[in-house]
Amino acid sequence: MLSTMFDSERGRRATAGVEAHVRGFFTGHAITVDDYDLGPGRREAVPDLRILTVGPGPRADGWAYLTAGCWATAEQEGHGLEFVLTAPVHDERFADLLAMTACYHADHHLDLEHSLPIGEPWLPGSHCDHLLISLPYLHGPDLEHCPLPDGHARVLWVLPVTAAEMAYRREHGHEALEQLFDEHAIVPTDPRRPSVV
Repeated sequence: MLSTMFDSERGRRATAGVEAHVRGFFTGHAITVDDYDLGPGRREAVPDLRILTVGPGPRADGWAYLTAGCWATAEQEGHGLEFVLTAPVHDERFADLLAMTACYHADHHLDLEHSLPIGEPWLPGSHCDHLLISLPYLHGPDLEHCPLPDGHARVLWVLPVTAAEMAYRREHGHEALEQLFDEHAIVPTDPRRPSVV
């Protein structure tokens, strides 16, 4: 009982720490925070999950959606992950994708270069129906590295990709796929971007 209360308090401190980190990084942006309704059974997997929605501003002209609360679901020795998804518009769909990612992470412990299928396009008309966990290239290491009271969170990018791109990565490796992204100068927030393979 005491251990559960301690873990719960650590989770709340981590969630507050991530939120403070995001607010500091995105100074000058409008930010809303929502306790995401995960539905019955899923709330237990990520009890402290909140979704932060960051509007356009000085750091980026698009939207960013971030988790706060994933750290506690799979942290090891004080180190865990949170996730950021960048998007062209404000839409509840992106919060849904992040909540799905958070629940998947609770069961499967996602990490850099992992991926997950989402079963449908991330936006209508898009060919991207998978999410790739990558470094947050659009925001850099200042967002990626998030010190917390009881450890450290690493904020990783949830990048929408195509099934063909995932097949290419399995055959040629993650670095080869990222090189193709660079060569094609993809716009990661473009829902209609063509596959690079």
